[in-house]
Amino acid sequence: DTIRAQGARVVIPQRRNRLDRRPFDGALFKARHLIENFFCKLKEFKRIAMRSDKTDRSFAAIIYLTAAIINSR
Repeated sequence: DTIRAQGARVVIPQRRNRLDRRPFDGALFKARHLIENFFCKLKEFKRIAMRSDKTDRSFAAIIYLTAAIINSR
């Protein structure tokens, strides 16, 4: 009840055998899935996974570069 009062919505569908099925937003689930997959692809690059950059600015730059590489594939 506390979480619902804060305006939270169900995004991930429940298992098929659950007795109390709650409706979920399929479009929001699809967008969330795409974002999670993108972060998994980002973490395949060792430099990002290890966070070896010294400054926030250089870390952000390597994330933009890696995102461009992923997008070009």
